[in-house]
Amino acid sequence: MWKKEKVIELINAYIEQDIFPGTNFAVLEDQKMSEYVLGNATLIPEKTPLASGKMWDLASVTKVVGTGTVLINLVFAGKIDLDEKLKTYLPEFSNETLTIRHLLTHTSGIDPYIKDRNELGPEALKKAILNIQVTDDKTFKYTDINFILLGFMLEEFFGLELDEIFQSEVFDPWEMKKTTFGPVENAVATSPNIPVGTVHDPKARVLGTHCGSAGLFSDLTSLEKFVQAYFSDDSYLQLVRDYSNGSKKRSLAWDILEKNENWILHTGYTGTFILMNLKEKKAVIFLSNRVHIKDERAQWIKDRDRLIEAFIAGF
Repeated sequence: MWKKEKVIELINAYIEQDIFPGTNFAVLEDQKMSEYVLGNATLIPEKTPLASGKMWDLASVTKVVGTGTVLINLVFAGKIDLDEKLKTYLPEFSNETLTIRHLLTHTSGIDPYIKDRNELGPEALKKAILNIQVTDDKTFKYTDINFILLGFMLEEFFGLELDEIFQSEVFDPWEMKKTTFGPVENAVATSPNIPVGTVHDPKARVLGTHCGSAGLFSDLTSLEKFVQAYFSDDSYLQLVRDYSNGSKKRSLAWDILEKNENWILHTGYTGTFILMNLKEKKAVIFLSNRVHIKDERAQWIKDRDRLIEAFIAGF
């Protein structure tokens, strides 16, 4: 039985310290789910209470809820070779050395810098990404470009746009009825200067339904369906190992916790994460809009990691 007291105490302290306005989160133990709603939806321009059932900007959790899961399923089905070159599946890509494994484990050596990126439209941004600079450094370096390229590859592979691929391959089969690309209604606000229901990530705003790194919104119920789908299929137990040839252990799309390798994790810039122990069928889905108040990323990573440790200790 998950012990909630210390986690609730820590979250309430975070809310008091304006680390995030509020959170809607769930703890799953096998078939049992406990949902919690704490704090507020917004503090700016006015305080509004948080309610369950809201849509949240998942940010980089998109990488596992959408792109990563589709790729994992293709790899496990033998339809995609992890060590095949990306260019085999995406002929438009300029580099002839990068493999699917490089991208899924963030060991591509890609230099993500794009000159005047925020001034580019969709076609220009896609062209820049297809011609991105690749270095010889194959140590772990997390970058959105890896998963944007994988999204482009999936569109080439299926002959469909990403929203259609995600719907047919993940959301419909797993009954994730409230998971979709933005803009959406009934959303929790992220930054005060971004319209409610519009994605926070600037690359995702430009690329729209062609972005494999960010852009999805979801509610807690749909993400609970996502986690239960992972629990119900033993093939996903293959994810609890290192697929990387780099300096840091990484699963396919998912991170492996250094202090407890039975747990896999993916986080999102906006203040979201999914944490799973597939062997023991335990998980946490955490949704917050921490960028609504302030965007102190380095401090947030410390606060978030402390929170993740508290959740695991509660089990």
